[in-house]
Amino acid sequence: MLPPDSVAVVIPSYKVTRHILGVIAGIGPEVARIYVVDDKCPDGSGAFVRANCEDPRVVVIEHEQNQGVGGAVMSGYRAAISEGAAVIVKVDGDGQMDGKLIPHFVAPILAGEADYTKGNRFFDLERIGSMPPMRLFGNAMLSFLTKLSSGYWDLFDPTNGYTAIHADAARYLPFDKISRRYFFETDMLFRLNTLGAVVADVPMDAVYGDEVSNLKISRIATEFAAKHVRNFLKRLFYNYYLRNMSLASIELPLGVVLLLFGSIFGISHWIDASRHNLATPAGTVMVAALPVIMGVQLILAFLAYDIASVPRRPLHKKILFRKPNA
Repeated sequence: MLPPDSVAVVIPSYKVTRHILGVIAGIGPEVARIYVVDDKCPDGSGAFVRANCEDPRVVVIEHEQNQGVGGAVMSGYRAAISEGAAVIVKVDGDGQMDGKLIPHFVAPILAGEADYTKGNRFFDLERIGSMPPMRLFGNAMLSFLTKLSSGYWDLFDPTNGYTAIHADAARYLPFDKISRRYFFETDMLFRLNTLGAVVADVPMDAVYGDEVSNLKISRIATEFAAKHVRNFLKRLFYNYYLRNMSLASIELPLGVVLLLFGSIFGISHWIDASRHNLATPAGTVMVAALPVIMGVQLILAFLAYDIASVPRRPLHKKILFRKPNA
């Protein structure tokens, strides 16, 4: 078992043999355990670490089948929880993340200010120029979609994989339901919101070397969009109807109905009037415009409520008992 308030690091390992030893070497003494998860790596990164790394903190976990970054991180979480780690940090094995920043990710959690922290490469506007333009555009689009689907309106850079989580919050995650592939980081935020966990951004700079990103714009536009819609609808049901009811629970559906009615009514009458070369009566215009205006106002009121409802009290401080190890 690890000592109380100990920090563990999980490193998903897949085709990062060139960088993995440097990543491990950059992790400071504040970390008690390092889990290298070989996700059926074709380069045999697990065996490579065993043969070339003498750091006694390192434990290699090997998957018999590739499970994606999400599956690798969940395996690391399980191992860290079972050994009694207090905080679990996830660091990629490609060398983009500075191990010296680990104390900055851990500090808000140990101080009881957050359950989960994640990196934000957009904090320093002067350094954004170092980010490849395609990544900059993709992250901006994904950040907006993630705010909507996860409910964490005060966060940015959702695909950033540099994260830390309190073990007591991690215990309540549905490990078997979290997305296993590239949607993992975003899906984590959705799951954490349904638990009421507090999430905080940690400013950081990204390092771009010779690594190759496998994330394609086509995947963002299709697979990611569908999953964001799914998570948004689930979050609405969980937070506004299943677990709680508020004025916002009425504002959104009523606003959508009024907006659709006004739009459909107005467009259909405009088309009919155009076909017959007639002017649309003022009364018809008002019947269409008023529901649209009221609908938009109700939807905006819901969004204002949703933005103000970002969790503020850390989950791990509310837990009175511990869930059995996942």
